[in-house]
Amino acid sequence: MKQSDDNPLTRPGPAHPDITDPDIAKLVATFYARAREDDVLGPVFNRAVHDWDEHIAQITDFWSSIMLRTGRYSGRPLNPHLRLPIEAEHFDRWLALFEQTATEIFSAEITHEFMIRARRIADNFELAIGSMRGEIRSPRHAR
Repeated sequence: MKQSDDNPLTRPGPAHPDITDPDIAKLVATFYARAREDDVLGPVFNRAVHDWDEHIAQITDFWSSIMLRTGRYSGRPLNPHLRLPIEAEHFDRWLALFEQTATEIFSAEITHEFMIRARRIADNFELAIGSMRGEIRSPRHAR
């Protein structure tokens, strides 16, 4: 069932009552295992990430904070991405692979909740990178 309000900022509390931290950890680990081998994402991730265990733990905390409001992540996720050579194709591939992975692990309802947030994150990052490069961009992913 799709929520009538797709703005997660106006809906406090966990994104969905059936999401658990172990589920999030499985999503993140599965996604990054695939992303590391991906023809588009792999070269960027493999050059940028030096300690995969640490990175996966950090991203798991990030998604736990986003989806369950645990507050475990306190970093600034945009900053490291500003230095990466990423373009629109990278965001598109990240979202496609992330959605594919979420769909395999979760129900359609839970996948929807992840993807609302993933699309907003992709748009925010892409707009910030464009701004840093002096480019005018529009959001492409959030619906």
